[in-house]
Amino acid sequence: MKTPENLKYAKTDEWVKMDGNLATLGISDYAQDQLSDIVYIEFAKDAGDSIAKDEIISTIESVKAAGDVVAPFSGKIIEVNESLADKPELINSDPYGIAWIYKIEVNDSTGYDSLMNASEYESYCVGRH
Repeated sequence: MKTPENLKYAKTDEWVKMDGNLATLGISDYAQDQLSDIVYIEFAKDAGDSIAKDEIISTIESVKAAGDVVAPFSGKIIEVNESLADKPELINSDPYGIAWIYKIEVNDSTGYDSLMNASEYESYCVGRH
């Protein structure tokens, strides 16, 4: 399981990379591995939409399951990775790179501060088996 040190992680398996008040968000390697072969992503939010902490902002479907992407904080969607609509399988091959899902302008960073670091997330995932 890859867990880059420069990211923070939510218990709902999203990863976040902050750059000022701009957050890039995707799902973790653990999450894509649990889902298996991803075949579809539904974006529940578009660029310009406001989001609330703990709101479901997209759904990812695989051949064996579906999983929700949950907003770890409130903010405004700045960009949606539309290339995933045509190639959702990129989430399986590069969950931390080209397969980011949203870029979000963060209103309140308290949600970010409560996310886990890489080692905390790895320990959390090991406890789930």
